[in-house]
Amino acid sequence: MTDSELIRQAEAARANAYSPYSGYTVGAALLCADGTVALGCNVENASYGATICAERVAVTRAVAEGKREFSAIAVVGGKRGEPAETFFSPCGICRQFLREFCGDDFRVLVACKGEIRAYTLRELLPSGFSADAMRGDSHD
Repeated sequence: MTDSELIRQAEAARANAYSPYSGYTVGAALLCADGTVALGCNVENASYGATICAERVAVTRAVAEGKREFSAIAVVGGKRGEPAETFFSPCGICRQFLREFCGDDFRVLVACKGEIRAYTLRELLPSGFSADAMRGDSHD
């Protein structure tokens, strides 16, 4: 699957976002190692702490379907009904959540105005906490 195709799927997922409080919609498309894609959108809640980001929705959806290995995620966001005006990248909680399942070389794609940027999870979360650290295998 191309980066552009994954971005298009994230944009489609964004259309389903539930964001009555912020008006900010986010979509994510998670490419699983087997080639399938799990989609996610942000779901807000009146109790802001109960809100869940699009990236975590995509990961939990994939995990619920038995997936545990992932290759890349595409994330797009912006004001409801408008194209993205800035590049959007996962928040810190989502970066850590991705780290639970993904290695340093996991690709994170973001897009704005037709341009796609790719980052590795290590670039976005240097020295991220992982299961290796809990076992004492971390060398960072």
